[in-house]
Amino acid sequence: MKREEVEYLEKITGKLEGLHREISTLSKKSSVDALNIFKLKMLNSALTTANAILQKKYKPIDGFDFFDEDDVPSNSDAAVVLTLYLEELERYRADNIVMRSGVWVYKLSNDVFIRTSPPRKIK
Repeated sequence: MKREEVEYLEKITGKLEGLHREISTLSKKSSVDALNIFKLKMLNSALTTANAILQKKYKPIDGFDFFDEDDVPSNSDAAVVLTLYLEELERYRADNIVMRSGVWVYKLSNDVFIRTSPPRKIK
């Protein structure tokens, strides 16, 4: 990985986590209500970025890139998709970090290390 890729990964993960919190809250109130177009555009933009990072190997849903704006998803559908994407982003992150001198770091290609949190699921 390169430093820019780490920053890109961290940024999109934070954005998807924020969307997940908000949409999950909406889903608990009314799971069948449709997502509004503003949130849908933000969600689709974030999913497009996540797809670019995850590539085919880590992409959580075969054949899915983003939601169709003409067929607006429910809050619960969006929450489920966000959960799957967050899981795969974490798997991608975990595959690119190592423990070095007692701390977790991203493995960068030029012997530079960026400190990070431990993987959520330690094997």
